[in-house]
Amino acid sequence: MRRRKEHIIELAEQFAREFLASDPSGHDWWHVHRVRSLALEIAEREHADAYICELAALLHDVADVKLNASKQEGLDRVRIWLDAVGEDPAVTSHVMDIIANMSYNGGRNTPLTTIEGQVVQDADRLDAIGAVGIARTFAFAGSRGHLIHEPGDQRTNTQTAIAHFYEKLLKLQGLMNTDYAKTLAAARHRFIESFLQQFHAEWPEYKEVHRTDDS
Repeated sequence: MRRRKEHIIELAEQFAREFLASDPSGHDWWHVHRVRSLALEIAEREHADAYICELAALLHDVADVKLNASKQEGLDRVRIWLDAVGEDPAVTSHVMDIIANMSYNGGRNTPLTTIEGQVVQDADRLDAIGAVGIARTFAFAGSRGHLIHEPGDQRTNTQTAIAHFYEKLLKLQGLMNTDYAKTLAAARHRFIESFLQQFHAEWPEYKEVHRTDDS
């Protein structure tokens, strides 16, 4: 059983690497690698099933709606793969439940009820904050043709990299599920706050210049 699980993990890693290898938006293989590492670290502290956590972490972005034509297409892609490698139906059901419901979705998704789901969600959210989270934010903005910043109300200028911090990233610390993730999130959150303070200090105030006919 142990060898079989190790083999499926190896196959899942290969599957994720191949699918995400060329992604420029911050949802690449290295994001998945970091989420997997964080999930295993949190799972150990929270006594979660490490195999479920690792498998869901490896596959979560293969199903991401941002990388597929639709959410259903992404979920079908993962489920078909799990069936093809002969995964146990109970494991497949658990992993699919995690992947289908772990995204931020404006904070509107139903809370995950299993500790494994909470662990993987926390790991994914941790990778969205801190220094790596900052880098991923600008990578994503660039991949979508978004501006870095547009001075004004951050609640209305939502199509910029900086607006994304206020729209989502600064909220993630308060949405962590597990005690250990909350501890890790605190330091990463402070780093984002420090970055934004420095960013705004370096961005000069803009005042519109109105020319007259005599000028």
